Amino acid sequence: MDPERSSRRRFLIRVAGALAAIEGMILAVPLVGTAIGPSFRKLRLTAFAKVGPVATLPVGQPTEVTFNDVTADAYLSNDAMRHAWAVAKPGGTVTVFSPICPHLGCRYDWDAADHRFACPCHGSQFALDGTVLAGPAPRPLDPLPSEIRDGTLFVRWELFKSGIPTREEV
Repeated sequence: MDPERSSRRRFLIRVAGALAAIEGMILAVPLVGTAIGPSFRKLRLTAFAKVGPVATLPVGQPTEVTFNDVTADAYLSNDAMRHAWAVAKPGGTVTVFSPICPHLGCRYDWDAADHRFACPCHGSQFALDGTVLAGPAPRPLDPLPSEIRDGTLFVRWELFKSGIPTREEV
């Protein structure tokens, strides 16, 4: 075989191999990103959800509110109805608490007779401002991010780890 033709053939084989390797790397990047990407980012992207007018909340009286929580992860969307406790204060401010007890993740309720939040599972009790009054709860009630826009309450749902003394998102 002609040496010039042999070197041309080797050159073309190497160029084709290099192009195939580059194409393989280009295709591998999105595949690897899809496979391991979710472990490096926060999955939930939540927005503030509309709860309702602040004027309907009685001052100093906890009110259980519900709102539609829409979470998005890339092209996937999830709709869930969430519950929370809203406490309107004089001056028009509102504190919103997660309905999940920070001790074991139970759902607590408002005890109107004793004027406190009470967890039926283990006896933790919380004041109107969320501080621990009694029981094994390791921290106060978890407030949810909220804001008031044009007299309407908006809340962003967050989920916190139970059983630890500091508030950490799940």
